[in-house]
This record gives sequence, structure tokens and C-alpha cells, in this order.
Amino acid sequence: MDFRHLGRSGLMVSEISYGNWITHGSQLEEDAALACVRAALDTGITTFDTADVYAGTRAEEVLGKALADERREGLEIFTKVFWPTGPGRNDRGLSRKHIMESINGSLRRLRTDYVDLYQAHRYDYSTPLEETMEAFADVVHSGKAHYIGVSEWKASQIREAHQLARELRIPLVSSQPQYSMLWRVIETEVVPTCEELGIGQIVWSPMAQGVLSGKYLPGQPPPAGSRATDEKSGAGFIAQWMTDEVLTRVQRLKPLAEQTGLTMPQLAIAWVLQNPNVSSAIVGASRPEQVHDNVKAAGVKLDAELLKAIDEIVEPVTERDPARTESPAQRP
Repeated sequence: MDFRHLGRSGLMVSEISYGNWITHGSQLEEDAALACVRAALDTGITTFDTADVYAGTRAEEVLGKALADERREGLEIFTKVFWPTGPGRNDRGLSRKHIMESINGSLRRLRTDYVDLYQAHRYDYSTPLEETMEAFADVVHSGKAHYIGVSEWKASQIREAHQLARELRIPLVSSQPQYSMLWRVIETEVVPTCEELGIGQIVWSPMAQGVLSGKYLPGQPPPAGSRATDEKSGAGFIAQWMTDEVLTRVQRLKPLAEQTGLTMPQLAIAWVLQNPNVSSAIVGASRPEQVHDNVKAAGVKLDAELLKAIDEIVEPVTERDPARTESPAQRP
């Protein structure tokens, strides 16, 4: 496993991190989830990403159990706050009340005294940013988190939050956006802003929810048991890629992967890691062998000719579609 600094901070993270958005506590039985975490540890992954909302808080519990016997100082554990975790009006968002209560719940479920990174899972338009950042400052200053980050924030929002973080003397070091060969929205504004501010990307869905694995074929139904057939596993999210045009382009990537000696998933993960602003790529798994396969993308260098060939095949989304909506199943 190779390691990178998270932005310009001193924190080192594994190039490939393990995430449990739609697996632990929902798609997988607990024993299978524990086996996947063990595989991640065995392959050198030290960075684990979760969120309080995943599987209705169950994902944090499973991850906490899986990591309970590990040396805490040798791990980087990340979680997030924003989405509803209860029925109350204040069980959501980035108010001071929700942040302070949520960090305590996350630490309890994760069986740890602190998280290495505490992230705002979305931007909260109903709470003053100053209130949010002051609450994050208290979380950091109390020792419950070492660093803070954001997920799916616009460049202008990141810049404003970074300025407040500097004033409050807390380290805002990361952004967690969707990023893949097919989805490159962050390249226009988010990446340049973060490069300027010293913020690193921890990207999710580098395989476009499995589409870039090549297992979905144009003109054919999705394989039985695949994510595209399971609403609980993000089928609504995958639908945007499940067109014959996109799937045909993905199939054209297979010879490039073979020429490089990589599997399709490895090529997809290695591709996002070519961006110098990317600190880590989050992968999930339903079987340990998937983890062992994915980590082989760490340290891979793709030459300029191959990157150009990929660009000529795919037609990536580079601007966010304002008509695109987000359902609960689409929350990374």
C-alpha cells in the first residue's frame, strides 16, 4: 500500500481507503462485513470511511466492532454528520445541537475516543456557516476529532469555510466528492480551489458504482444480485450510467486495461489516483477478494498516452446537471 498526505496536512492516509456506505449493516451480513474489513487491514489499508446515516447508524457499529482489537494509533477513522439519524427536527443538519450530539453518538458506535476526520456530509443552507464551524471547532478542541472536512460542497462554500477554519484555528483538510472517469465535475472549480487552499480529495465512487468494472453489458439486463438490481444498494444512483451508450464506451476500455495488465476496477481506481489533488480513493466490497483486487491499483502510474486514450473513449460529465436530484439511496 502507498500512502499520501491528506492535502497539505501532516496526516498520512492510505491511497485506497475502505468505505461502508451501502454494505455494512444493510447489504452484507455482519460476518461478511467483518471479513471485508479484515481483508482491508491485511492488504495494508489503514483509512476507513463511514457516516452516521449509513444503514441508520448500523454501519458505524459494524465498523467499530471490526476495528475494536486494532491499534487505534495505526488507523485513520473518518465519519460524517448531516443527514437525519432520528425522527426529531434537530436530528439532522449542521446545527450546533446536531453536531455536538452526533459526534458523541458516532464515537460510541465506533468504540473510539476520537475520529481522525469529522466531515460535514453536505452543506446546510438552513444553518449559519459560522455556527457550524464554531461547533466543529469545539469538537476539535475537545479532542473528539483531529481534523475536519466536507463532502460535496461547492468551491465557494469550501473557500468560505476554510477562511472561518483558519480564524478558529482548526484544520479543514479534506473534500469528499464523487469522482470517476465518467464524473469529473470537481475538475472545473473544486480541485483548483482545494489545491490553492491545501485541501485534499477523498473521492467516492471511483468505479461509478461498479459500472466501470465492465460487468454491465449494453443491451443486456444487469447480472442477478448486482447493485443495479438492488434498490437498497444504490440502484437508483447507478441508473444514470445504465444506458447502452455509456455501457458500450465502458466496454471499449477493456483492451486498455488488458494492455496495462490491470483489471477494469483497478484501472478505474488508478485513474482517479493520477490526479495529484486526490489523497485517497474510497472502495467498498461485498467479498474479501474484491478488496484484494482493488488494492492492486495503489502505486500504479498511467502514462499520458493511456490517459489520452481513455479521454477519447469516455464522454465524462464535467458540469453538474441542475435537474439531477438526490434521493436517500444516493447518499455517499
